[in-house]
Amino acid sequence: MKRALVSVSDKTNLVPFVKGLVANDYEIVSTGGTKRVLDEAGIPTISVEDVTGFPEILDGRVKTLNPYIHGGLLARRELPEHVATLKEHKITPIDLVCVNLYPFKQTIENPDVTLAEAIENIDIGGPSMVRSASKNYRDVTIVVDQADYDQVLAEIEKDGSTSLETRARLAAKAFRLTASYDALISQYLAEKAGETAPEKLTLTYDLKEAMRYGENSHQKAWLYGDALPKAFSVLQAEQLNGKQLSYNNIKDADEALRCVREFSKPTVVAMKHMNPCGIGQGNTLEEAWDRVYAADPVSIFGGVISLNRKVDLATAEKMHKIFLEIIIAPDYDDDALAALKTKKKNLRILKLDFSKKDEATSKETVSVMGGLLVQDQDVLDEDFADWECVTEAKPTQEQLESLLFAWKAVKHTKSNAIVVANNERTLGVGAGQSNRIDSEKIAIDHAAEALDDRAVIASDAFFPFSDCVEYAGKHGIKAIVQPGGSVRDQESIDMANKYGIAMVFTGVRHFRH
Repeated sequence: MKRALVSVSDKTNLVPFVKGLVANDYEIVSTGGTKRVLDEAGIPTISVEDVTGFPEILDGRVKTLNPYIHGGLLARRELPEHVATLKEHKITPIDLVCVNLYPFKQTIENPDVTLAEAIENIDIGGPSMVRSASKNYRDVTIVVDQADYDQVLAEIEKDGSTSLETRARLAAKAFRLTASYDALISQYLAEKAGETAPEKLTLTYDLKEAMRYGENSHQKAWLYGDALPKAFSVLQAEQLNGKQLSYNNIKDADEALRCVREFSKPTVVAMKHMNPCGIGQGNTLEEAWDRVYAADPVSIFGGVISLNRKVDLATAEKMHKIFLEIIIAPDYDDDALAALKTKKKNLRILKLDFSKKDEATSKETVSVMGGLLVQDQDVLDEDFADWECVTEAKPTQEQLESLLFAWKAVKHTKSNAIVVANNERTLGVGAGQSNRIDSEKIAIDHAAEALDDRAVIASDAFFPFSDCVEYAGKHGIKAIVQPGGSVRDQESIDMANKYGIAMVFTGVRHFRH
């Protein structure tokens, strides 16, 4: 008779699985609550205490950490000396282990959890058994996922045991489980200890879906979500319409959410290839849409739209008139949702709780060949009251509001970035150029007839020369916001004074690579 050790926290589908093992001549060793469930189901079990000859101690902290358990797991059946050792010490081999771990993740997801509660849900014996069984997968089947119950039983019923290929696959899966489990514990305790730059970075993510393709159709891609999901994330959005999001869709939607959360008034962001092609705000969402559309009616075609208010019918009907890839908003009126769905079966419509937008400020990571860059998100809360005016001309209140709007917009534009705007919308966006003057020319050229005495400029980094200020002055710009900090700042200040431009320094740079 073969022996299985069964000890699980999540007992879903457990009884049918164990009944199947018993029907195929397995005797069952079990512990605590698992044993009670199996006993109540009429399944004969052997307690761990009967195997070890030692009771559970320390409130259950120690029960399976024993040679009678781990000897039975780790003995190599093909080695005569191992078999002899088992016989000498009367240790029965264990052929199958079914274990899942204390619910540490579920415990720390509770915002009110105490440190003591979290620590008590750190499993020690479970991962030890999983690792022992996995290390000896040539002889032992390790089952840590209910999704594998049926296949394991089917192979046992057909062949008397699982195949070596299956055992190897299950062992790899089990080590992924313990690695992820330990990573969550490491992250949690590091945060509690105030560690900001640990010598080992332990991250864990769960596969959400295999994507149709990556950035291009010849690239394979997969979507993984944080093991501790963040509420304000495109991965947590409810999809109400449309086909599966693509790799590029997710990147654009993520950037659109990062941008729109900057604004408190009704605001609409149109994102295209990780750059805002337009941002509009107004007293109503419909007014904000009209302004974002006016910002760039060409580039918005095929864009990703984020809105920070519930979508009403009037706004929906206007959006429905053009081709859009994604719309993401806190909610939709019923008639607005119906209007958007009409003849738009491929339009991805996403609904996301915006109430948690200020909590999504964890560190962000970017992969590079052979490594990973980690940084804090750029979520600095800024106010024009903290800025320094460095020119003879001083910005008016209206100009300050426009400068702040443009400053928030340029923060989400790829460097080198220049944004021309007023306090209602972006007028022109210059992004991703290898020199700043080219970005400014693009932005001003795009603004064209929309340029008036209300237009202001924001630059994500300092002006290295005075040419950008001169170009702005020649095109009627009367206010500029930039970080300052160049060795040639005085030249830019002098040029601003020449053209009567009010220029403020923020002291903060907003590169976006």
